[in-house]
Amino acid sequence: MILSTHSKSWSDNMKRFLWLGALFLFTPSAFADPMDDLIGEYEAYVRDASPEEAARAAGEAASGWGNVAPEAVAERAAKAAALRDAIAALETERTTDQAILKRLLTTDIDNARLDTARIPFTGDWGFQAEPVFAAMQTRITSEAEGDAWIARLNDVPRYFAENVANMRRGLATGWVAHADPLGVMTDQIREQISDDPSASGLYAPFRNLPEDMDPAVASRLKTDGLTAVANAISAYRRTLAFIETDYAPHTRDGAGIANLPGGSAVYAAAIEHHTAGAGYSPEEIHELGLSEVARIRGEMEAILQEIHFEGDFQDFLVFLRTDPAFYAKTPDELMGRAKAVAAKLDAILPDYFGKLPEHGYNVEPVPAAIAPGYTSARYVQGDPEENRPGTYLVNTYALDQRPLYELPALSAHEAVPGHHLQIMLAMEMKGQPRFRQQYYATAFGEGWGLYAEHIAMEAGLNETPYERFGGLSMEMWRACRLVADTGLHLYGWTREEAEECFNENSALAPLNIRNEVTRYMGWPGQATAYKIGELKILDLRHQAEAALGDAFDIRAFHDAVLSKGAVPLDVLDDQIHDWIEAEQMRGAGPDTAPEIADAP
Repeated sequence: MILSTHSKSWSDNMKRFLWLGALFLFTPSAFADPMDDLIGEYEAYVRDASPEEAARAAGEAASGWGNVAPEAVAERAAKAAALRDAIAALETERTTDQAILKRLLTTDIDNARLDTARIPFTGDWGFQAEPVFAAMQTRITSEAEGDAWIARLNDVPRYFAENVANMRRGLATGWVAHADPLGVMTDQIREQISDDPSASGLYAPFRNLPEDMDPAVASRLKTDGLTAVANAISAYRRTLAFIETDYAPHTRDGAGIANLPGGSAVYAAAIEHHTAGAGYSPEEIHELGLSEVARIRGEMEAILQEIHFEGDFQDFLVFLRTDPAFYAKTPDELMGRAKAVAAKLDAILPDYFGKLPEHGYNVEPVPAAIAPGYTSARYVQGDPEENRPGTYLVNTYALDQRPLYELPALSAHEAVPGHHLQIMLAMEMKGQPRFRQQYYATAFGEGWGLYAEHIAMEAGLNETPYERFGGLSMEMWRACRLVADTGLHLYGWTREEAEECFNENSALAPLNIRNEVTRYMGWPGQATAYKIGELKILDLRHQAEAALGDAFDIRAFHDAVLSKGAVPLDVLDDQIHDWIEAEQMRGAGPDTAPEIADAP
């Protein structure tokens, strides 16, 4: 420290120094949490990688797709590693933020390290489906939004070419898909190829322009839109030609990735990512699956005894799979039944939750272009900022494969109290950074969806023995996933071996089983998350019930589970134990109950 050499006395200089120090100490920046800066850096990192997030932050419509070229992936991974190191070096009480950010960044780092972009599609999703879903969600309300969608369509050729280049690298390195997931992807591509761009689903946003839009602007947007859709269709054609000529002849022999170069490392990383801090090894997951299959099978057998069914278990499965009484005769009938079940689920929510989302959801059919290889149902999240509701998609393709006795469990999982309730509550959280609102730990989200089926069963939504059996069959489906996924990707099982658990123990329709196993073949690890997450939530509920006794409140417990949005399972464990302790202290009386602050 250099003291002033002016005529002021030493005392005056010291007073001035102490005053400046105090000014610094009590300046707001002095109290800034360094985690806030790192969260800002992470959000900038996301905007750089995602045109959708960049556009949202700017209050605009997205006009392009991400860059998936290896150079861009490597550059993002380097930024992710530096940011993860900076977060890990902090000493802060905001452990939930840190845990989630480190997981998000680790995923990007692992994807680059393992070069997972070489197979850029699963059994029912991939780059080829992204424009289809984007078109479903695009509403053009202004000229600028119309131009943005045109620009996005015109960017499809570049985006597809980068994905094809990644697939070529997969061919060169022996990292290729199996023919079955590829076949689903190829069918979806064929559905988008049309000689009439105006008939394409990609053109749909131009069919519903605002009535008060300037006619000249509307005409120009439609004309340019037709050209842009034609450009996108050309990209689909080129991709199909590559697949049929160069890729399809060289698909892998094994159903899983067990025998691919580096397959075990990829699978280990996938398991850790999707089970989100559960701490299971792939071997332990396989054994857990076998145990759950045996338990659920016992409950299913009890229903056969209850209804005095004349025949064995396999006879009952044949009955459920083939009796026309269990299947809708038209798509409209199936959609009507799904909407009716959803309405019943809406009605029970106040009995199980203190806090409900402000934004609702719609029930719609899966788009015809992707329905043949698509799962039975799925939730597509909405956006509170755009006042866009969520969507519960129901597959109306092949009605004889969509049993009605599955609808209570299916609707509970995908709509409420499952995905819509959980995801929308997270997105509506106040005072949280966007990454917390958007975070989706697979085991938390899918575990909650499966736990929501448990709530539906508990609330009596499965009204008949057949619906209760259907609910157990849906749970069996997730238990068999533990067995099949690890069988495929750890033990090198064939498709037939992976399907055996479902065929012998569940009432799932044959097409559903085939589509599902195709998905597991193309998406290693993801299918294990459902049961892992559900069992964690059930275990925490049982612990809370035991600790709190008569003071246990199911509504308060559910609110506590969902209070911070999706979190890794190890974070959820701490979160609920903290809640149990707070509830115990609160029950001890006002003199001993501490103030519980809202944690970030």
